[in-house]
Amino acid sequence: MPLTETRLRALKPKDKPYKVADERGLYVEVTPSGGKLWRFRYRIGKLEKKLSIGNYPDISLKDARQATYEARQAVARGGDPALEKRKQKIRSEFLSAQTFAAVAREYIEQMMVRNGRAEGTVVKANYFLDQLAPAIGKRPIDQIEPFEILAPLKRLEAQGKHETAKKCRSFAGRVFRYGVATTRCQADPTSMLKGALVTPRATHYAAIIEPTELGGLLRSIDDYTGYPITKFALQIAPHVFVRPGELRHAEWHEFDLIEGIWKIPAGKMKARRAHAVPLSKQVVNHLTDLAEMLGYDGYVFPSARTPKRPMSENTLNAAFRRMGYSKDEVTAHGLRATASTLLNESGLWNPDAIERALAHGDSSAVRGVYHRGKHWDERVRMAQWWSDHLDQLKAGGRILNLRAG
Repeated sequence: MPLTETRLRALKPKDKPYKVADERGLYVEVTPSGGKLWRFRYRIGKLEKKLSIGNYPDISLKDARQATYEARQAVARGGDPALEKRKQKIRSEFLSAQTFAAVAREYIEQMMVRNGRAEGTVVKANYFLDQLAPAIGKRPIDQIEPFEILAPLKRLEAQGKHETAKKCRSFAGRVFRYGVATTRCQADPTSMLKGALVTPRATHYAAIIEPTELGGLLRSIDDYTGYPITKFALQIAPHVFVRPGELRHAEWHEFDLIEGIWKIPAGKMKARRAHAVPLSKQVVNHLTDLAEMLGYDGYVFPSARTPKRPMSENTLNAAFRRMGYSKDEVTAHGLRATASTLLNESGLWNPDAIERALAHGDSSAVRGVYHRGKHWDERVRMAQWWSDHLDQLKAGGRILNLRAG
């Protein structure tokens, strides 16, 4: 006889589990503890199987019959509802273990480290993850909603870190898109946050662009009494105007001091294209002196703590502060702006040659490394002229009438 709600409520527990049938394979199992569990019995070929539907009264009699109907339909189509339920459970457990932090760490390892992204880029990615982890790090990536991401970003904004908030959102978006590509989530919720953050005001790295002030800076560098390797880095940086990270990660095998060229591999460049730097006689002399101190192996500018790592990101800027220059006066990155400004103002050099020297735009990587890149000969002459000009400014000598040149 089919079950009714009245009969279901009247069922009492016994010492052992027992079953009460409804119809068409549906029955309720009453446990000694008083639980009433819906089960559906069906056959796949000659094999009898059971599907757990849920417990009464959470699942009503009507709902249990509807679930049974759907299961019968699945069996008629050749499916196995119990097997599908187990697969869904395993998938749910798998996805719940795929937290944002776990997927982000996998993204950093698989898509950044293994693809040869610059060490500084990987360090920044881990920093962005650290900023987001307290809020969403332990959340399953497929369950995160836009407001959950917005909360930590707004906290960064409240601290005045507008650029950091923007970059954290961008990093989170890349992680979610990686999650979509690897079937860990369905969409990128950060796409809903466009316009929700304050647009950071563009800032420029502090740089000295007055020749007399630049001469004073160069003299201060020569008078620097800190760590000797830091002094060498300070002396070389104004001449080569590479990015601070590219300078810090320089290794001896990249240099040919006889030919006067530094070949920076693509993995260390911001644009992921190899870059060649012509070296003036002054730079070669500094490097030769440094090599006599360290040897021609490993990092050119190793950390003071261990030669296995390059000097820290803040070393040069900290040295400028120790020399008495504020962050609003000069920065290591600002030396590029110094060179760009004064070289362009000289009127002596093709602007495209200057841009290539700064590794902006299409660097024609392969040709550049082997001396055949466009403007290479001009860049060689420009590097030597620039070093001679810096020496003249440092000596406090006559400042060239650059335009006349």
